[in-house]
Amino acid sequence: MSSYQIIKLAPSEFYKCSNIWDMTRQAKMAEIFLEELVNGNRITFVYVENHQFIGECSLVFRNNDPDYTIPNKRIYLSRMIVKDDFRNRGIGSILLDYLIEFAIQLGYEEISLGVDTNNWKAMYLYHKKGFTHELYTGKDEHGEYVKLLKKLR
Repeated sequence: MSSYQIIKLAPSEFYKCSNIWDMTRQAKMAEIFLEELVNGNRITFVYVENHQFIGECSLVFRNNDPDYTIPNKRIYLSRMIVKDDFRNRGIGSILLDYLIEFAIQLGYEEISLGVDTNNWKAMYLYHKKGFTHELYTGKDEHGEYVKLLKKLR
């Protein structure tokens, strides 16, 4: 694997994430994410190789769903994605480790996430990294998903 860095995304550079996912096709989601970045409810980290944005993931402090966030106790890992051509190289694992450590440094006791149940690679990674407590299994407009929790201390 070549040299990389993980950087905290500035709102002014948010548009560079369109290299990772199609912001025009998911315009509403992009608008919400940018608003959360600007107002401080979301911190996004980007995996960068050769000055190119390869992967991104975020921590969200407040969410309307208590399964995902509890003020000063539980933080939500949101939108972990690696550019298609760079998958299966361990980048997701590196990003996940980084976010877990960052959440610990912030003083959180728990970290939660949601994942589609048919996303076997992500499910395997999350279980391997300690997201073993199932908070909820359900279905929405995108399909079946599960909310997972990892205790940080």
